[in-house]
Amino acid sequence: MLRPEQLWRLSSRLHHSGHLRAARAVKLLNSAIYHNSLDPAAIVADDLWFGHHGFGTVIHGNVTIGPNVRIWHGVTIAVRASSTMPARVVIEEDVMIGANSVVVTPYERGLVIGRGARIGAGTVVSQDVPRGATVVSQPPRILQAGEDD
Repeated sequence: MLRPEQLWRLSSRLHHSGHLRAARAVKLLNSAIYHNSLDPAAIVADDLWFGHHGFGTVIHGNVTIGPNVRIWHGVTIAVRASSTMPARVVIEEDVMIGANSVVVTPYERGLVIGRGARIGAGTVVSQDVPRGATVVSQPPRILQAGEDD
């Protein structure tokens, strides 16, 4: 059985070589097996790796992913612009994105995650991340305490 990364690279290659129907068919197969939505218009390095088969992962077409990137399950990488606009998410090499993280660009602008960066699980990223940085979410806060019986 092909891994989701392999199916995504195949759909991306088909898309970029003009075989749009075949690219869409491979994308739909990937979605059906691995419950993801990986746009074939994205540019993906050959050694991308998904943790837990990338279940629930959603990645926009205006995304470029460099070599040796690790993405865990439930990650969303979104560009707040149409696919015809130049806004992109660029993920440089050696990046790790933790489970259930969200990377979303500012409206109609791009975003870069620098080489060697680490995004912690459940983190929302909406601005550039410098090379080698580690980004984690805010500590949890209790908004309302429960009542004791």
